[in-house]
Amino acid sequence: MIHSSTVIAIAFIAATTYLTRILGYILLKNRTLTNKQRQIMEVVPGCVLISVIAPYFVKDNPADLLAMIITLIAASKFSLLPTVVISMLSAAVLRLVLV
Repeated sequence: MIHSSTVIAIAFIAATTYLTRILGYILLKNRTLTNKQRQIMEVVPGCVLISVIAPYFVKDNPADLLAMIITLIAASKFSLLPTVVISMLSAAVLRLVLV
């Protein structure tokens, strides 16, 4: 069973990631961005998400390591919301199966 603290942490991570995207656009709404700047704005939320879950790379838990790999693959193919959903589901399923 998933602990309530885990659900709260996931909600805060999702909110932080989403706010990163929104605040960037709000702060830069009156500026004209180049294509390169727009591309950077698109990847910032993903960087925030990865920085939050990156410490699991050093853990010995294979479920978390596999979930991280799945998340990285999803991030390279999908937008933010599907990536977050895929990462949460893969982590939950792999923890149930492998732990």
